[in-house]
Amino acid sequence: MNKEDDMREVELNEMDQEKQPMTGETPTGTEKNGCVKVKVPEDTEVKFTGLSKEELMKVAGTAGWVRTRWALLVLFWLGWVGMLAGAIVIIVQAPRCKPIPEMNWWNEGLLYQISDVNEFSENGLKGVEEKLDYLNQMKVKGLVLGPIHTVQADQSSTLELTSINPEFGSESQLISLLNRAHRKGISIVLDLTPNYEGVSAWFNNAASVAERLKEACVYWLSKGVDGIFLSQLNDIVNTEAWPSVQGMFNKTDGTKKRALMGSVTGLSVDDVSHLLNRSSVDLLLTGLPDPAEPGVRQAQVIRKLYAEHLQTSLGWSLSGRTLGSLASRTPAAPVRLFQMLLFTLPGTPVFSAGDEVGLKAGEKLEAMWDLESQAEDGNATAKEKPQIMWDLENPAEEKNTAAKTLQEERIAVRDFFKTLSDLRGKERSLLHGEYISLHSSATSLAFLRLWDQSSRYLTAMNWGNDPVTMILSNSDLPAQAQVRLTTDAVNLAVDSMVSLEKLQLGPKQAVLLSYPYAG
Repeated sequence: MNKEDDMREVELNEMDQEKQPMTGETPTGTEKNGCVKVKVPEDTEVKFTGLSKEELMKVAGTAGWVRTRWALLVLFWLGWVGMLAGAIVIIVQAPRCKPIPEMNWWNEGLLYQISDVNEFSENGLKGVEEKLDYLNQMKVKGLVLGPIHTVQADQSSTLELTSINPEFGSESQLISLLNRAHRKGISIVLDLTPNYEGVSAWFNNAASVAERLKEACVYWLSKGVDGIFLSQLNDIVNTEAWPSVQGMFNKTDGTKKRALMGSVTGLSVDDVSHLLNRSSVDLLLTGLPDPAEPGVRQAQVIRKLYAEHLQTSLGWSLSGRTLGSLASRTPAAPVRLFQMLLFTLPGTPVFSAGDEVGLKAGEKLEAMWDLESQAEDGNATAKEKPQIMWDLENPAEEKNTAAKTLQEERIAVRDFFKTLSDLRGKERSLLHGEYISLHSSATSLAFLRLWDQSSRYLTAMNWGNDPVTMILSNSDLPAQAQVRLTTDAVNLAVDSMVSLEKLQLGPKQAVLLSYPYAG
């Protein structure tokens, strides 16, 4: 081995010395180079993992836990019983709703009289059928037609109560009218007043006509007519045949009751009340209260009839075939005042054709028109909004200023009428609510209509020439009420609030107010 090989071996031996472990080898050979064995003491604390089933059963049976469970159980049932008792108390003490009184179709809205079907429409009965859409828009619930039977004035031998005068149409046209009206929810009442064109409605001998009346009632009711109307009822109720006539209407086939209606004129309120009791008709029109009488007297008439009779048998009408139009009977005041009065009294409002637009004496119902189509701005078209026009010469011509002004006024009156009719048909206080008189004077009247928890309605009107201040007092009245409908849009705007302590009305003005049930 040369010298260089010896030097290389020495270097390798020195490197092997550096790789030796720092500690000596243990007999077991478990120690490693650079490793220190550290002994960590064991954790002696026991972690809680819950009670075992055996331990739980053992603890649950101890006296303390038994008492706790019983206490919680008692508290639970006491709470449950307490809530049940509270609910029962709330139900018992809560104000009960009044049962809705029994009402028939003639109590649900206005009745519309068409005494002369040819004047109402040039096509007679067929024309009436064509105008049912208009009547439906006016919320008409019943249509009183005619008389349309055959008779010559004051000649009882020519009377044929079961035959329709050809001038008005035919029986087939009447049946067609009945069917279409029923589909629209409008009932048809036939006026069978015998001598409607003569001096005496009953030929001055009601007993001789009564038997023929019985036969006619049976005949027309079998054809689907919903009721019979008789004028000058006081002449027929004393005949021997009357109980038989009245008895026909006590029988109801199906669900819809047939109505026996009548009218009288010129009787005092006492005589009217007596006639209502004696005749047992379903609805009686009296021509009261007389608009020519002071408001105090009108209030007395209303109070007496309301106090002595069911409002379902009271019919209010200030117009008719013998009375004339509403506007002609109330010339001293705008027709809208008396429209509001009739719609808000307790009972059924009855109007004659033309009353909805203020038809006056001497003016004839000429035609039912459709408005010309409006500008293309979303306004109603003619077919959507039919109007009534009365003896207007070229109403569409702008040059005819007077005719145009009259047309606008009548449309406004008709819209007022329609709003009242809509309220009368859906507000319970107006349908069957109580009547409470609040104020009456020579030229003014105010009364309240209320039903259970429904909105209350207050009617106030002044047909005099001077302003009036009404001091209204009733426990149900609040400090203020909301204007629902008014003839004075300047001082009593719709939806505005007015004070009831001193309600002020201008000359020839009326207002319909409402306020909610206060509890």
